[in-house]
Amino acid sequence: MTTHPDPTGVLADLDAVIASAPEGATGALWRLTGAARGLDANLVRLLPGAVIAEHAEPVLDVLLVVVDGAGRLDTEDGSHRLRPHSAVLLARGARRSLTAGPHGMAYLTVHTRRPGLGIGSGPAAPPAAGLRTGGGESACLLHRVCPDCGRLDTESDARYCSRCGAGLPD
Repeated sequence: MTTHPDPTGVLADLDAVIASAPEGATGALWRLTGAARGLDANLVRLLPGAVIAEHAEPVLDVLLVVVDGAGRLDTEDGSHRLRPHSAVLLARGARRSLTAGPHGMAYLTVHTRRPGLGIGSGPAAPPAAGLRTGGGESACLLHRVCPDCGRLDTESDARYCSRCGAGLPD
């Protein structure tokens, strides 16, 4: 995976990142890095027919931009065809799934950076969620998406996909 240590100026040529990735490489090919940034961004590639199972991001709006290939986005209001340069705003709380087309799909996701979540206690924690910011699990779940079958694993510390047994990204 390619990262950039100082997120200032031109960060990456996404076409070059995709072209230089090993054949069959899936998952996050590039991530925005740097401690002072206010955004998270990931370039993700899915194999032909791979599915990211239905899920919802409860806290963040996510901008998804297809950069290569094609696929389908299924939401509560129906199916939407995705192709290069399709831009979709995935509103927080909205359920969605992604399916890569016959030639696979690469897309960029961008959302507000959020510190990891941890279990909160006492009155400072939000009462409904019982969660607080600062340490804990990453807001981005790409490390739990299987690079072979696209399944989102529900176990936060899983090292292998519970569906196909492939190793999960680090």
